[in-house]
Amino acid sequence: MSNITAERRVESDWWQHPIPENVFWGEGLYLETSQIFRFMRSKRERAVEMGVHVSCYAGVSFALGVNGSCKIGDFSLLNGALIMADERIEIGSHCLISWNVGIADSDFHPIDAAQRRQDTMALAPFYKDRPARPPLKTAPVIIHDNVWIGMNAIVLKGVTIGENAIVAAGAVVSRNVPANVVVAGNPAVIVKQLA
Repeated sequence: MSNITAERRVESDWWQHPIPENVFWGEGLYLETSQIFRFMRSKRERAVEMGVHVSCYAGVSFALGVNGSCKIGDFSLLNGALIMADERIEIGSHCLISWNVGIADSDFHPIDAAQRRQDTMALAPFYKDRPARPPLKTAPVIIHDNVWIGMNAIVLKGVTIGENAIVAAGAVVSRNVPANVVVAGNPAVIVKQLA
């Protein structure tokens, strides 16, 4: 059972577009709206893969670049999260991802000031002499099973979060998080060991 029709539409959805063809899911998927894919530009054959009984509530957004992909494990729930992938984001099974959580596998703009200036011109749609965008660094984000990420937390490129970990509300995770701990703060640090 699911609220997705054979035409790849969400039942009673106010958004008129179907779920993109390169999104795959298992039994029991719940989507509040297919609008969550409005910023998905991925050309990957399997851009988004969701396991069984995944739930995506309003406010979730998959902002995937042309080479971006995302995999979500069984029984995971996303509520208002922003998934930004130019390469790869993996979320395990039984994960809880809360409101306004941002997960990004790239900085999306260069660190170098001169390149950043070039990037602003490259992104100006009506600039007649638009240069190419400078190369951007990406690094996959891996979130293992049974992780809870609290409201307004940010998970940055290259981070791996271990099984059963909790990321406190508002934390900024820029380094790997071991299994069975609670991290909090900016930058996130271990504040509690879980049994």
